[in-house]
Amino acid sequence: MAAAFIKLYPENPDPRRIRQIVDILRQGGVIIYPTDTIYGMGCDIFNQKAIERISLIKGIKPKKQNFSFICYDLSNIAEYTRALSTPVFKMMKKALPGPFTFILEANNKVPKLLNSKKKTVGIRVPDHSIPRTLVKELGQPILTTSIRDEDDVIEYSTDPELIYEKYKDLVDVVIDGGYGQNVASTVIDCTGDQLEVLREGLGEINEIV
Repeated sequence: MAAAFIKLYPENPDPRRIRQIVDILRQGGVIIYPTDTIYGMGCDIFNQKAIERISLIKGIKPKKQNFSFICYDLSNIAEYTRALSTPVFKMMKKALPGPFTFILEANNKVPKLLNSKKKTVGIRVPDHSIPRTLVKELGQPILTTSIRDEDDVIEYSTDPELIYEKYKDLVDVVIDGGYGQNVASTVIDCTGDQLEVLREGLGEINEIV
């Protein structure tokens, strides 16, 4: 069965539609949704089969996949990471919500979820009401990974209708939240003694450090 194609308006996402999508997530569904950067693919972080399905769609083994979590806010983050240093916490408070992914030390809850030996986790709090409203309604983070395009010129798919055509037989829901960006988030590794920018994206690092 083809995926549902659901239009949501970022300014005011329809609560009924949000509940419909969250019910699908709770049943192990895989969804595609807008963020403040590029469109992402995700599922409930507690559903191992859904995580394996995403890995299959992307052609990557779950243990090798660099997944991030979309959280609602900073208080959400503490459940899945080791205690943050004061400078890192202050920087994240300044940066989020926003187009950043922070690599942090995972606590014991995370490896069990992802069946992986990884000691780190990427954390996102996008400045976009649709994914954050979904997370709030779900009551826990959504696992997220970016959707890449095979196009040599454009690295990421930005048109929800084209994304739907490509993924409608692979996922359960594609949310149309308007055109996305084609620049990903800035990724900052906070696990060492010094901050390390792993990917320069939409977020301006100079504005938060």
